[in-house]
Amino acid sequence: MESKVKDLSLAAEGNKKIEWVKERMSVLNKIKEDYKDEKPLQSKTVSICLHLEAKTAYMAMVLKELGADVFITGSNPLSTQDDVAAALAKKGVNVYSWRGETKKEYDTSLNKILAAEPDLIIDDGGDLVTKIHNEKPELIDKIIGGAEETTTGVIRLKSLDKNNLLQFPMMSVNDAQAKYLFDNRYGTGQSVLDSLMRNTNMVIAGKDIVIAGYGWCGKGVARRAEGLGARVIITEVDPFKALEAKMDGYRIMTMKNAAVLGDIFITVTGCKNVINEEHFRLMKNGAILANAGHFNVEINVEKLKEIAQNVSEYRENIKGYQIEEKTLYLMAEGRLVNLAAADGHPIEIMDMSFGLQILSLIYLTENDLLPGLYKVPKSIDEMVAKYRLKAEKITIDELSVEQRQYLENWKI
Repeated sequence: MESKVKDLSLAAEGNKKIEWVKERMSVLNKIKEDYKDEKPLQSKTVSICLHLEAKTAYMAMVLKELGADVFITGSNPLSTQDDVAAALAKKGVNVYSWRGETKKEYDTSLNKILAAEPDLIIDDGGDLVTKIHNEKPELIDKIIGGAEETTTGVIRLKSLDKNNLLQFPMMSVNDAQAKYLFDNRYGTGQSVLDSLMRNTNMVIAGKDIVIAGYGWCGKGVARRAEGLGARVIITEVDPFKALEAKMDGYRIMTMKNAAVLGDIFITVTGCKNVINEEHFRLMKNGAILANAGHFNVEINVEKLKEIAQNVSEYRENIKGYQIEEKTLYLMAEGRLVNLAAADGHPIEIMDMSFGLQILSLIYLTENDLLPGLYKVPKSIDEMVAKYRLKAEKITIDELSVEQRQYLENWKI
């Protein structure tokens, strides 16, 4: 199969990006070193649906070095970096992705990587799993298993598993501590604010920022916004998360009440229509809307288009929607703002997440698991954390035999 990318002549610039992250992804480099002779993925076909930028590209290269035949597409029509896709294609990875794919082209790219009849998959948002179960059940018997990267994807997998419909084992990478404690919190927090600042060139300090959702991602965005001087408002549907946000020092209110106050709105819920027509009509002139959830449904973009009298592009990733006497600004068409309009999570953060992905695939090949949703084994989770600590030149204490016996003995 031949790769399909925007322009192979862009590869030189993509190579520079990949080389930059390669030097800083110590977990992936350690895994590559540990398994270079064993090649545990030899003769295995791996199909990947992830945001296709430099860090993802390097993970695909490591999988290839471990013996896999790798097929990859982007998990969002706007998050593929064309120079990186070109570089990866020239390195022998089968790439089917480019920035700005239509819905039909995106679906065709998914079909391309599944036509390879994968043994293993890496998914983002559950798109591959959903397509396999709904449209390509003939692939199921060959699939050893896969790993899911995101909160949204795990929600979909849990629904499948709860109804006994999940037909092969999937590892819930998102629920690993080395993932959600860092990727969801520090990764999302930094990358969302990075995207806001580089695309708007506006100051964050003094702004009222409304954050919908106070899970791990929402916590990260709130903390980074607060650190830059914003006044943070949280909207929630979960009473425990609302109380937690209150005790963390934030104002809590409904979206309807927050709509009249916010200068910037950021959705991180995994749900749909969190910001809807009633909220658009209440917002002040100049309000900025951004989504940091996986799918472009958290802000009701279709309704925004419907009620707008005029739509204008102000910057590459910002469109203005005129509603009567005011204009609301939508970033990245309501898609994942930190990847569609920036470079995504920091390198060191994704190093851990992608380390979990690779080790999960190796675990699946070494263990014959029944269909279902599985947690990443604690040994793998801790291994990734220890690799990262070593890279940071940090040493921690270890329990003595006496201390272990004390902790394990119910007779105090």
